[in-house]
Amino acid sequence: MPLTLSDVSHRYGSNRWILEDVSVTIRDGESVALLGPSGSGKTTLLSILGLLLRPTAGQLCIDGQQPPSGERAISRLRAAKYAWVFQSSNALGRRSAIDNASLGLLAKGSTRTQAEIKARDALSAVGLSGHGEQPANQLSGGELQRMCIARAMASEPRYLLADEPTGQLDQHTSSEVLDALWAACGSDTALLIATHDAGAANRCDRVVRLENGRLVE
Repeated sequence: MPLTLSDVSHRYGSNRWILEDVSVTIRDGESVALLGPSGSGKTTLLSILGLLLRPTAGQLCIDGQQPPSGERAISRLRAAKYAWVFQSSNALGRRSAIDNASLGLLAKGSTRTQAEIKARDALSAVGLSGHGEQPANQLSGGELQRMCIARAMASEPRYLLADEPTGQLDQHTSSEVLDALWAACGSDTALLIATHDAGAANRCDRVVRLENGRLVE
């Protein structure tokens, strides 16, 4: 069953509404771009879909069920079903690429040996097979992003969410990172990308456009 938002709105404090009456359905295995200019609400929408933010109004359902209310239960659900790739790598700089790529699996309870085997496979899949022992702070910007994609890929998520994954990269490196992102998705993994890059959006099965916090056709 899909991931659905129904009439979701959100605001921060007493400021203007960041999202207003947004309804969207994400089906298993599809790739969806949240496209819009800066300030359009796409990162807020992605954060609500990814259980990082509770909406001010409206409803989120996963497999027909609303998420649990407790933070521990939410954290367990995120760990079980989600993986993220952010614009900044959030890497442990002095730790090796293999250590960084293992983090999601260790959080799920995998043994270190199991985590390292899957992490090595994931690094190989994104073109970093020769960089496993290299400290993250010695990788280039594009290599760091591909390492983060490998970290997400290794955990075999149902939902892979990427927030402006190519926002700080040149065109050639962006293309490599997007190739890696698509390689990371299994047949049942839904890929959601918040972006203002039309080129990245055009790779997706579907584009959801946002302007001033509202969906536009």
